[in-house]
Amino acid sequence: MRILYFTRDYSPHDHRFLKTLADSEHEIFSLRLERRGLPREERSLPPAVQPIRWRGGERPAHWRDYPALLFDLKRVLRRIKTDVVHAGSIHTAAFLTALSGYQPLVSMSWGSDLLVDADRNGWYRWVTCYTLERSAVMIGDCRAVRQKAGQFGFPEQRTVLFPWGVDLTHFSPAPTANLRRRLGWQDAFVILSLRSWEALYGVDHVAQAFATAAEAEPRLRLLLLGEGSLAGSIHRTFSQHNLLDRVHFGGRVDNDDLVQYYRAADLYLSASHSDGSSVSLMEALACGLPVLVSDIPSNREWITAGEQGWLFRDGDEVDLAAKMVLAVQKEHEFKVMGSAARKLAEERADWSINQQGLWKAYAMALAKEKVDKTNE
Repeated sequence: MRILYFTRDYSPHDHRFLKTLADSEHEIFSLRLERRGLPREERSLPPAVQPIRWRGGERPAHWRDYPALLFDLKRVLRRIKTDVVHAGSIHTAAFLTALSGYQPLVSMSWGSDLLVDADRNGWYRWVTCYTLERSAVMIGDCRAVRQKAGQFGFPEQRTVLFPWGVDLTHFSPAPTANLRRRLGWQDAFVILSLRSWEALYGVDHVAQAFATAAEAEPRLRLLLLGEGSLAGSIHRTFSQHNLLDRVHFGGRVDNDDLVQYYRAADLYLSASHSDGSSVSLMEALACGLPVLVSDIPSNREWITAGEQGWLFRDGDEVDLAAKMVLAVQKEHEFKVMGSAARKLAEERADWSINQQGLWKAYAMALAKEKVDKTNE
């Protein structure tokens, strides 16, 4: 089988999918729609993947670029003659593939494309409908995505759901004191936040809530990874509350090095306003780390309050601060919570198992194409 993997940019998640495809007996091609800002993934494409040179992939892509990109995409598809195209997100690579008329198309939702962008305005709603109507199969990572696609008329039976999962051998519980010792935080209660500093991910709420909680609980410390457009306001919050000595700004961390931060923390925190099955949440669970996450549908698919950690009201800084303090008070329960977290990851977040969803989606798409051709 010849498979074209067409993605908006190149991220650690794309590397994960391409590595899985490259390890198969199939012929794999990779197409990149755009290159935005600093690279999110430093690793090269897996050796067995054949990158396609075309008009896109070297700079940001805007709607005005789509006619020229579409013309060249049709040329690429005629030349390489793939059996299936796997494309995402819904409004970018999948939309362009749908415009080309190619079949069978396996569209992949990246979570926020359907959960947030699809309702942005009339144009995005039209693009969502157009793409889904022309998709043989849709891949999603949580029930919330499937339900949203259903609101646009996409059949549930043509949706393949699987959490993107993690490498459970790499992300695993293990004692480590090096980072805490270097920071002088051996006796502190350390919270880890590593989402992007953009409005969608609520890191500004994390900063405000931490300022409140830190006043009540002197042991609190924050490992704050990432970067983004809210950097100025986030730094100002900590500075105004004289908390710079209680926050470690780790910046961007290579995917392979993330495990040391999970192992150095006592609690994982995500204040995201929208998510699919968050990979960083699954990584934290795999490392046996109790979690504190926003009470949104996708997180409720994973976390039961009091078992693997806690949920807080989305966007509510007062509730978030109170739950941070509660976590310190419940630290004696963390061994049991950590075991429950690891157990959940083993049951639902094992990428070596979940990746089979890819092949199921491709088989369904090819079977649908065969039926459609028979019925013509």
